Amino acid sequence: MAIVVAPWHEESPAAKTRTEHDLLGELELPQHALYGIATARALENYQITGIPLHHFPELIIGLAYVKKASARANFRLGLLDANVARAIEQACDDLISSKQHHEHFAVDMIQGGAGTSTNMNANEVIANLGNLILSRGTYGSHQQAGSVTSGGNYEHETHADASIGGYEHINPNDHVNLCQSTNCAYPTAVKLAVVIKHRELVGSLEALIESLDGKAVEFESVIKMGRTQLQDAVPMTLGQEFKSFAHTLRKDLHFMKRNVSELYEVNLGGTAIGTKICAHEGFAELAVAELGLLTELPLTSPSDFIEASSSTGSFLLFSNIIRRVAVKVSKICNDLRLLASGPRCGFGEIKLPAMAPGSSIMPGKINPVIPEVVNQVCFQVMGTDHVIATASEAAQLQLNVFEPIIAYNLLNNLNLMRNGLDTLRVKCIDGIAADEKRCAELVNGSIGIVTNLLPVLGYKKATAVAKEALATGVPVSVVALQYLDDATVRKALDPKTMIR
Repeated sequence: MAIVVAPWHEESPAAKTRTEHDLLGELELPQHALYGIATARALENYQITGIPLHHFPELIIGLAYVKKASARANFRLGLLDANVARAIEQACDDLISSKQHHEHFAVDMIQGGAGTSTNMNANEVIANLGNLILSRGTYGSHQQAGSVTSGGNYEHETHADASIGGYEHINPNDHVNLCQSTNCAYPTAVKLAVVIKHRELVGSLEALIESLDGKAVEFESVIKMGRTQLQDAVPMTLGQEFKSFAHTLRKDLHFMKRNVSELYEVNLGGTAIGTKICAHEGFAELAVAELGLLTELPLTSPSDFIEASSSTGSFLLFSNIIRRVAVKVSKICNDLRLLASGPRCGFGEIKLPAMAPGSSIMPGKINPVIPEVVNQVCFQVMGTDHVIATASEAAQLQLNVFEPIIAYNLLNNLNLMRNGLDTLRVKCIDGIAADEKRCAELVNGSIGIVTNLLPVLGYKKATAVAKEALATGVPVSVVALQYLDDATVRKALDPKTMIR
């Protein structure tokens, strides 16, 4: 059972408030808001995207993992009382396992302060939850293996009378943020969020590749014209075309799986600029080890904490990988729209599933709306990769203050690409059909098949055949009879001999 607190956004206009103080003065907060004054100031200051932290639950889970690992390390170093450490752990478990209280992570994703508002939002929520737990003196039963202590169950109650915002036993800065700085806790949490979230994209990419492979088998005997520079080239099978789609994405899948490891290096414990100021000398090593155990990831500390405090190289690399997927998927969508163009005046070699009437004025028109929307997803991802690159370049001295926009775009791009790939697969690829008659018609009427006459005619005569066929409209197979017997022409121009 977990602590139940009335969500802050359910407060009525007449609801009670509480007062909190900081360096700049005091603010009134909703009584039941689990966040504190640092978060409240961020809510006033950063009304930018309208997308709060809780839009990305993986980020909250990443933050909770960081705070839980830090509490364990601080307990083992003798810096935290066992009850305090256990309460922090329990609060983090609620955020990780049951995803409770995420609505209290209300700060806008894009913010000033290099992520300080995000870090403090986590510190305040966890501190308040921890204090609620301590106020009852009972603890949860779903502690993970390796918890600092073991305890009994704590009760499923609404603690409207608990001292939220009082921080009597657990302080956001002194306890939850102990031995940390935003400059190490925030990027570590973002890396964990990206690692967690990328698994969804991997799954969607694998499913799309499987669908394309299935179409490759389905269309393996459908002969069609290949094209270069939008001009007739030489024959191939539609199956080969779809197999190439699957193969190019499979390369990116391997690349993504291999390079996610760049995110496993975390600077937790480096504190303000990487000199580990205000942190116990053993904290970084122990906290990262605890974090690795919790997340089951092979996390490591950097060899140079100062370099790591300002570098966003791993984010830049992973954004490049997502962009690479987007570029290839967009190209595939372009091809699908061309191959399905028509229905009578275009290529018309494949038929896409009809998803909606295509025009408000042209009766009977059906547009390739699914490839179109996925194209736009890819454009967005490609464009925001440039934002991430610009933000990475803009780092100054010992910190990159623009990590919030990097985090926002990385996590959003992972969402967009996953949704885009799933939409493309379910609403388009799975339902594609081949127009075998149209494919055969285009092959038989093509000038490009003259290429297979080169070995028997040579380039000059083959060119003459192509020129005459193009000028007169007479099939290549007929014009070629000026130079070759019928059996030789039939054998040379059999499309099945050109697709190996």
